[in-house]
Amino acid sequence: MNYGTQYLTYAEYKQLGGNLDEVPFNLLELRARGKIDERTLGRLKELPSQITEVKACVFRLIEVINNNDKKTSKNIASENTDGYSVTYGKIESTEETKQYDGIIRDYLLTCRLNDGTPYMYCGVC
Repeated sequence: MNYGTQYLTYAEYKQLGGNLDEVPFNLLELRARGKIDERTLGRLKELPSQITEVKACVFRLIEVINNNDKKTSKNIASENTDGYSVTYGKIESTEETKQYDGIIRDYLLTCRLNDGTPYMYCGVC
């Protein structure tokens, strides 16, 4: 399975002390990358390589996402009483969102692209 251009490779993850197997790592890296892309408006997707701060951010997000997944059992996402059916799914809590935002802000707030644009810039020039 191709996971696209990873911000943190499995080899780098292991060098940083990660202990997940490759498949769970790849899935969590994909989720962490999505959270970063959402908050940076996709600015990092086209970069040929990622700086240390991005790699460290992904490493930390993987750890936190994995821990949050373990803590939270399946939540009911929807329920239908007409014929009775229940759909289970993980709903990201406000607390988790704040936690992810804080990690991304801590690592990437001062980072800039080559043209000087901050990674997390969301305003108008």
